[in-house]
Amino acid sequence: MATAIGHRSNVILSNGLGLRPPLKWAGGKRWLVPKLKSIWERHSKRRLVEPFCGGLAVALGLLPYSALLNDINPHAINFYRWLKRGLRRRIEMENREDMYYKYRTRFNVLISQGIESSSEVAEIFYYLNRTGYNGLCRFNRQGEFNVPFGKYATINYATDFLEYRDVFARWEFTVGDFENVTVEKSDLIYADPPYDVEFTQYAKEGFSWEDQERLAVWLSKHRGPVILSNQATDRILKLYESLGFHTRLITAPRMISCTGNRSKVQEVLATKRV
Repeated sequence: MATAIGHRSNVILSNGLGLRPPLKWAGGKRWLVPKLKSIWERHSKRRLVEPFCGGLAVALGLLPYSALLNDINPHAINFYRWLKRGLRRRIEMENREDMYYKYRTRFNVLISQGIESSSEVAEIFYYLNRTGYNGLCRFNRQGEFNVPFGKYATINYATDFLEYRDVFARWEFTVGDFENVTVEKSDLIYADPPYDVEFTQYAKEGFSWEDQERLAVWLSKHRGPVILSNQATDRILKLYESLGFHTRLITAPRMISCTGNRSKVQEVLATKRV
């Protein structure tokens, strides 16, 4: 254990936010890491479990020794599993529109053929994520990646991802619905579900209000500490408080846009047994 902790101290950045996530991720919670650390420090010997690990901003910010990181997006998880194995980039990557759509087509062909766990799919997914519009990860109802070209001025592409390999060594990555995540009573769960908004498209199946309720009930039954974040809608606050969560409001340092309205997002940080 001492050796692992010593290794982790070598990857803490000067800003205290740990390793930078390898993927762009809409709604990422890197900004929230300093607030979570004050809670995590009291539980740092526990395993961190994230049912919605997304871009890994929280896990890479807290750098737990042991973690179970789950997401319903199989392509993100495939990418992380290959990083754990020491992925090195082999395909050509340039910030060009023609190359982007060529790779997007190739990516969709591969996943339509059921070839979702290869290193090629992992590399292409990284390229699409870095090059596509606004770092979005969006699929249509047929499961095809349909994010348009991003038109960035410049993009830096990694040649290898070896800085993540040792950190990921004791982390487990799984794919599926949150209720299928196998947790122990000693685990600390951090859950960051899709926002409670009408236009959220978390996966091709979506994430409904019934899913929000199902998640909150599932988390309320966990015998260990739970941290939960979401957009602070009235019904979310009512739901969490009815299940015994302590809630506090925080302002996210980013803007959202829907039907022309741009305003800062008010979030709720809900905790239980912390």
